[in-house]
Amino acid sequence: MATYRYRCADCGPFDVIRPIGRALPEEACEACGDQARRVFTAPMLNRTSPPLARALRAQEASAHEPRVVTEVPPSRRRPAPHVDPRHAQLPKP
Repeated sequence: MATYRYRCADCGPFDVIRPIGRALPEEACEACGDQARRVFTAPMLNRTSPPLARALRAQEASAHEPRVVTEVPPSRRRPAPHVDPRHAQLPKP
């Protein structure tokens, strides 16, 4: 389904939802019943989220420009979690 915009000369713009390709050049105004002409607008395209766009660009680049690795990357060590000294006093199973 697509949303098509029409503009009535007296009442202003309004939207009509129809299947894609089924828009009429004129539509009856919802408020006054006069014929309103279709207004062509930019399509409503959703933007891709930044993480997904970054992943898609990386995937596209790796298809024809793969990165060459010459050595094993260093491991990322997480800092040790804070150890509470009271935990040592707890019974061990």
